[in-house]
Amino acid sequence: MQGEILLIWLVVGAVAGWLASLLVRGGGMGLIGDIVVGILGAFIGGWLLPRLGINLGIGLVGVVISATIGAIVLLLILRLIRRV
Repeated sequence: MQGEILLIWLVVGAVAGWLASLLVRGGGMGLIGDIVVGILGAFIGGWLLPRLGINLGIGLVGVVISATIGAIVLLLILRLIRRV
């Protein structure tokens, strides 16, 4: 069971990171970069969205959308920090 969970984390992280980097930067960051951004985005989205009263439901699609939103927030914050 542990291998399946790890695979799901990696796939969700890769998809969410890729989508976020396309929306924010205009291109992917490579497989490892997309996975890292996506997994960090999943933590941010999982923390931020419930505090804003947003519930995307359960399931893989909701998780990917939440992780993508979190990854977008992460990339925008990183972009602000790099410009300052």
